[in-house]
Amino acid sequence: MTVGLVELSVAELRETLRTRRASAVEVLAAHVAAVRERDVRVHAFVQLADDAHAAARAADAALRDGTAGPLAGIPVAVKDLFAVRGLVRGNGSPACAHDPPAERDAAAVARLRAAGAVVFGTTHMHELAFGPTGVNPALGTPANPWGEGRVPGGSSSGSGAAVAARLAPAALGSDTGGSIRIPASFCGVTGLKPTYGRVSRGGMTPLAWSLDHAGPIARTVEDVALLLQALAGHDPADPTSARVPVPDYTAALGRSARGLRVGVPRAFTAAPIDPEVGRAFDAALATLAAEGAVVRDVSIPSLAYAGAMLGATILAESASGLGPLLARAGDGPSVELRVYLELGKVVTARHYVAAQRLRTRLYDEVSTALATTDVLAMPATILPAPRVGELSVRLDGADVGVLDAICRTTGPFNLTGLPALALPCGTTGGGLPIGLQLVGRAFAEADVLAAGQAYQRATDWHRARPPL
Repeated sequence: MTVGLVELSVAELRETLRTRRASAVEVLAAHVAAVRERDVRVHAFVQLADDAHAAARAADAALRDGTAGPLAGIPVAVKDLFAVRGLVRGNGSPACAHDPPAERDAAAVARLRAAGAVVFGTTHMHELAFGPTGVNPALGTPANPWGEGRVPGGSSSGSGAAVAARLAPAALGSDTGGSIRIPASFCGVTGLKPTYGRVSRGGMTPLAWSLDHAGPIARTVEDVALLLQALAGHDPADPTSARVPVPDYTAALGRSARGLRVGVPRAFTAAPIDPEVGRAFDAALATLAAEGAVVRDVSIPSLAYAGAMLGATILAESASGLGPLLARAGDGPSVELRVYLELGKVVTARHYVAAQRLRTRLYDEVSTALATTDVLAMPATILPAPRVGELSVRLDGADVGVLDAICRTTGPFNLTGLPALALPCGTTGGGLPIGLQLVGRAFAEADVLAAGQAYQRATDWHRARPPL
């Protein structure tokens, strides 16, 4: 039973724990053993938490006496830019390696603990979250469990790889231009970027203040909903945290896709795109239609300019936000990171303001499209995981920069702040995962999750196990 515990989803582990078929201590031991045995190949984890076994014992006591929280005994890994008490917050950078251990948890970590989750380790990431590949030459790049030499996606690379490789049933990530959804797409798991302000960013190292989000990565939509239930809610310590009621996210699960209105920004998704990704996306739309959804094209012209808006915004805001942190770091940060921060200085106030004006137009156009649809659908990424070190790819007869290609469909929804879900919808002929993205109205995560779970009930892509 111990070996099989690492194969179970969050929902399956909850049932296993509540019916006493295994204890929280046994569940944790199985995952720690998996990390010690296999993480030498995956390189997902930075460090394991010394207090995890005490937390597992406390979860078992709560399960026995009927006071257990909704995530009691569930092991959760945390991206290494969230403060975790007793552990150094390394931020994926040698510049932070000698920082003192955190004295208290980030708000999202504290909420997971309050729900009974066992926070058992921190995961590797792209340096200071500034990159979509997950490649980290200084501290090591997590392996993509689906393909040797392929990037895991970033910046929540270790979180995505850990969930895919069955080292953790769930993980906490952050998303500034796609950093939850890209690893989910490339690693064949499920990840949600909630609405801006839905989950507190207190105790999370910032990259770009108007784009940063925190959210869950797991294997299924149901698991993501269970984690979001614990994470969501107003935090007075975070000035960007929204005072919006939190619904029961699991109550909407099981809803039929019949009558679901799905909008497709066809002009944006048609090109450039990897042909296998395009076919898998069309097949996913056909599956939703077969389940009763109404699929139609919508027009969102400003999506064509989202890359420029994202670039100007993230470069300017990161130069401002990370500058003070790195001023004390000496020669620690990589050349790549220093180049990005220098580029941020080139973005003038005029550029930044122009980007925000276009951003407003994009939000208005997306909101108009969502006024007559329930969700928007597009590929989570327009290509499968590229090779480590690959700088450009050939798509539709043109050379496209890898970084721009990776973020093309995710970045727009950091600009709008709307909830966006990535989930598996196929594989390439070479066995690499392909992801579907569903986007909803502000604070309508329940609708997005319900649509995603309807798709997962009709398919088996989320059940596939990677070869590594």
